[in-house]
Amino acid sequence: MATTADLSRGQFLKYNNELVQVLEYEHRTPGNLRAFYQVKMRNIKSGKLLENRFRAGEEIFPVRVEVKEMQYLYPEGEALVLMDNETYDQIPVDKVLFGDAIAFLKEGINVKVSFNDQTPLLAELPQTIEVEVTYTEPGIRGDTATRTLKKATIDTGATVNIPLFIDIGEKIKINTQTGEYMERVK
Repeated sequence: MATTADLSRGQFLKYNNELVQVLEYEHRTPGNLRAFYQVKMRNIKSGKLLENRFRAGEEIFPVRVEVKEMQYLYPEGEALVLMDNETYDQIPVDKVLFGDAIAFLKEGINVKVSFNDQTPLLAELPQTIEVEVTYTEPGIRGDTATRTLKKATIDTGATVNIPLFIDIGEKIKINTQTGEYMERVK
């Protein structure tokens, strides 16, 4: 078995008979007290954040998880059909696993899916994607001195805030975790 010394970010653990993912951990040694690990975790099923203190050397129960690169093909009911890039197998994956980033999902994009015994646990989009602006109000000439943002609809159907100088038809780069505009694509 593993101990708290084997903790790492992104690791999956069995904690209170639930599957959790380690988001952050910090080893602390306060004064005359014993050392401990302060760990922030996310419950995979419910999405709730948990925080716990583990004693240094305490036993933890890691779960073996395989991460596969897959390509998004099309939606099917409450699932999304993904294709394994190596075996070309098509697998339905629940939309909930993508979280809020699902608004930026485009056909043909590669995503990372974490599996535990053929059961998908978590799906992640790339950190950034390139999208096209399909609708936005025209910017007012000369109003570029301030960092003012306007709403825009992109080709995935999501709405994002962009700078005033971006027009319809331009390609932009979006951060999929935060949904923020990053830069214009040349």
